[in-house]
Amino acid sequence: MARNDLVLQLVKSGVAGDRDASRRVAEALVADERSKQRSALAERLEGVLKAAPRAAPAAPREDIVGLQIKLPDRTLDSICLSDINRVLIEEFIEEQERSDLLRSHGMEPRHTMLLVGAPGVGKTSLAEAIATALALPLHTVKYDTLVGSYLGETSARLRRVFDHARTNPCVLFFDEFDAIGKERGDASDVGELKRVVASLLTQIDDMPATSVAVCATNHPELLDSAAWRRFELRLTLELPNADELAGYFQRFGANLEEPLGVAPSALAVALAGASYADAEAFCDDAKRRSILSLGAKPMKQIVETLLERRQAQAPIQRVTLLPAGKPAPRKKRESAKTAGETVSKPKEKKKRAGKKTGGSSRKNARSSARPPSST
Repeated sequence: MARNDLVLQLVKSGVAGDRDASRRVAEALVADERSKQRSALAERLEGVLKAAPRAAPAAPREDIVGLQIKLPDRTLDSICLSDINRVLIEEFIEEQERSDLLRSHGMEPRHTMLLVGAPGVGKTSLAEAIATALALPLHTVKYDTLVGSYLGETSARLRRVFDHARTNPCVLFFDEFDAIGKERGDASDVGELKRVVASLLTQIDDMPATSVAVCATNHPELLDSAAWRRFELRLTLELPNADELAGYFQRFGANLEEPLGVAPSALAVALAGASYADAEAFCDDAKRRSILSLGAKPMKQIVETLLERRQAQAPIQRVTLLPAGKPAPRKKRESAKTAGETVSKPKEKKKRAGKKTGGSSRKNARSSARPPSST
């Protein structure tokens, strides 16, 4: 939000008597002044904010269409990450926690992140863990209510969502980001969707560092090429290997009141190819059966029964991630190409037949033009 808009919003909040909203707008104004290296006014505003008593938290606004607000409870310790991803996430969080030091040197903390990975690798859980680490609420964008049927309605709702995030520090989470940040070069899309993408990219650019935007996608190849540079941190979350699954089941067994009865490595082999969401669902099922049995069944028997039943369930279809910028294959295009080849073959055959017929006609014409031989 521009400085003039922040000042206008500050006046509106003061006239309405909303002290909590006034504080949030003032904090956003401080961040904006520091980003422009205007430390004098920023320090005076911070002094006023420190002297003023903090009001009780206001209830979330209910007129923000397309937002689901919750208080996060997952922690980073409960999330399985690779070593490099964990280091990058911790650095990202450190920049947010020590933002005052960065702003005193004319730098802003990173506040936009893109998570790429197949379903079940922990993208949503990681966004919630980041919100917990920053002590911020998690605001999840819901496309079923955000997207409108009238011209310009979706862009207007999206603008209100970002205005809310600018004046209310939060972690703004876009799950299935490819649904709204789709490539604008697709000829099959209507102009309204392209305008929504343009509005979305502008809103991300104008978002202050007091809030964090986390976007997740299963299909990076569908994202608009201009969307990639909007994200200051881009992480790829992979499916767990056997060792990572074994570590997950080992932590699960350590929290049980009775022995797991099955080696974590054996469980990892039996559930090879499973995602973290699959492993979590399996462990939750084991806990439920143990609670309902009232201790009559040992955990080993419950786990073995669940493994036998798992073989009878339908296999989970995995998504193959394509490289960024590579278009997904389309069945319609392939079928049309095949149909074109089928049609072209008779034409080619007919053309050849025409050449053959034309050659015999010319031969007949030359023979008829010869004078008759005398006998």
